[in-house]
Amino acid sequence: MKPFPNILVDAHLDIAYNRLAHGRDFRLAALVKRRQEAIRPNQRAGIPTVGLPDLLLARVGVVFGTLFTAPPLGRFANPNISYETPQQAYRQALRQMDYYQRLADEDPRVCLVRTRAELAAVLASWEPGRELHEHQLGIVLLMEGADPVLEPRQLEEWVERGVRIVGPAWRATRYAAGTGAPGTFTKLGEALLEVMAHFGIILDCSHLAERAFFQAVDRYPGAIIASHSNPARFAEGDRHLTDAMLQALFERDGVVGLVLYNEFMLNGWKRWRDRKQDVPLGVAVDMIDHVCQLAGDALHVGIGTDWDGGFGWEATPDPLDTHLDLWALEERLLARNFSPQDVRNILHGNFLRKLSEGLPG
Repeated sequence: MKPFPNILVDAHLDIAYNRLAHGRDFRLAALVKRRQEAIRPNQRAGIPTVGLPDLLLARVGVVFGTLFTAPPLGRFANPNISYETPQQAYRQALRQMDYYQRLADEDPRVCLVRTRAELAAVLASWEPGRELHEHQLGIVLLMEGADPVLEPRQLEEWVERGVRIVGPAWRATRYAAGTGAPGTFTKLGEALLEVMAHFGIILDCSHLAERAFFQAVDRYPGAIIASHSNPARFAEGDRHLTDAMLQALFERDGVVGLVLYNEFMLNGWKRWRDRKQDVPLGVAVDMIDHVCQLAGDALHVGIGTDWDGGFGWEATPDPLDTHLDLWALEERLLARNFSPQDVRNILHGNFLRKLSEGLPG
């Protein structure tokens, strides 16, 4: 296999959510959005960290862009993403889908990645010798919480629209138990897994409740990831993955994307109360090392920042500012005796491997 270009892959960004829920223009740099919001800070969303110019400057070649809808609960309650019925969830997700399609139609720097051929074209734009204006950001569509799927057979419509990764749960959905809602897959959820397998969809196990998680890794025959999850050893709560869950994922050749969110990295840390500096970037290296020790190799971990997904700059490890700073992980991992190939696998190779396995030709 031809080596991948030296890029970053971020396995979880709520791009459309930020536009529809908070009015943020993805095409603007994070600094521009910070200036726009300085007069009236958005405490709920946090200080912006993500923008297309920042991603391209940082050599982020591929991201998993979410279709994120949520019940009208807590700080994610918003009339532009919330739903009370499956039909409402469908309409909200469709609006987000339309936003991604408009981005790709109107900006040549953005490409929706639905096939291996489209992935190869995006990666080729980052090959040595390519000009800066040729670089492209490939967005793979990930449905976070499957309630927009009206019933399992209707998944075909979402596949035709370009969805390639599905996470059945966020909190509890009609399909599976999730964060804060213990339990298993429902009968409808078991049927959804069968349809997902038929279409070759990549299963995202992040947010699944523990019993549902083990059901998924045991039964699902296709490619499996956890796009944005951290080891439970670093922070309490059912949002995170125990060592047993991680090992089960690795036995299926799954890849976990680590969330660079301080509340998920240091037990007891609270946004807007505690200092950003209390969680140094070294904690991320500790998490990566822990995952690799469990797996016995560096083939099952990547990055799924979840930045601007309900928090911002104020809750990211110090001294991270934008995606450009993620390259600091390279030097720190090398200093921990990770090989250069290990580092490449972590920063991009592992998730690109799963895409190569899961995307249609």
